[in-house]
Amino acid sequence: MPVDWKALKSVIDAATTINLTSHIRPDCDALGSELGLAAVLRKLGKKVRIINGQATPPNLEFIDPNREIRALGPDIEADEALRADLWIVLDTSAWAQLGSVGEVFRRFTGTKIVLDHHVGEDDLDARLFKDVTAEATGRLVADAAEVFQVSLTPEISRPLFAALATDTGWFRFPSTSAETYRTAARLVDTGASPSELYAALYEQESLGRLRLRGIVLSRIETELGGRLAHTCILREDYAATGALPSDTEDLVNHCLEIQGTEFAVILIEQPDGGFKVSFRSRCNAECNLIAQRYGGGGHKAAAGAFIKGPFSRVQPDLLDHVRKSLRVER
Repeated sequence: MPVDWKALKSVIDAATTINLTSHIRPDCDALGSELGLAAVLRKLGKKVRIINGQATPPNLEFIDPNREIRALGPDIEADEALRADLWIVLDTSAWAQLGSVGEVFRRFTGTKIVLDHHVGEDDLDARLFKDVTAEATGRLVADAAEVFQVSLTPEISRPLFAALATDTGWFRFPSTSAETYRTAARLVDTGASPSELYAALYEQESLGRLRLRGIVLSRIETELGGRLAHTCILREDYAATGALPSDTEDLVNHCLEIQGTEFAVILIEQPDGGFKVSFRSRCNAECNLIAQRYGGGGHKAAAGAFIKGPFSRVQPDLLDHVRKSLRVER
């Protein structure tokens, strides 16, 4: 269903102070949507704060040159965060993905809404404004600016272009449509520079990330006649390579570069334990349905989850379920 923009505008019009938040382990769609929407709301005369459960990863700090995004705890206390009229959650509908912000969000007595494009959802006790056909939450924010008659500026367009480009795999995923390019064109016309953003995203590699990529590639295994490819990152790999946890972003996509691969999985051990798992599909096996089994979510072609437990238990159980899903799909 498309977003009810009239209803969303009515909720926003009634608020003066607005909090924005998104998921932990934030990507460009999360951060770019927050920054873009914050700028749009300020054009409407609102006081806006961006409060996340984790600090912005170092490799994505370029998206926030004015350091607007604050982390709950180090940058802003819970009691201060509660002083708002409206709280908007962007790019997620899951409690588990809110991190420490989730507990404060539960206590919040003001109006709560969600603006998202993912399929699954928890009961966040919030009003949902979702369009699961949208290729990125950044696209929804760009549409909101147009509907709300807010002129795009570089402050709005740059982060939204980063959101749109990254969530479509730089316009190569099947979710990319003619309208995606029209939206991208509007953002370029109003200040986004694709070459600058691409360089900031993909041409600033650290030596640690390159070394980590080598480990990821060396561990790729294929099964089911090459249809399934999987790999992993273990906690000790960070110290061995000098990489950061944020350096794992998008490494799962290397598995899909293998000829004949239809489904890819990467298990990433987290510094505090447990595994972040990312799924990618270019067949009828739906990533979001597999992720939901482990409390995660996402899209048919890309999804993720967090699984507690040791590698010796998590990997066999996960791969067994993926194998069964792929056999049923065929």
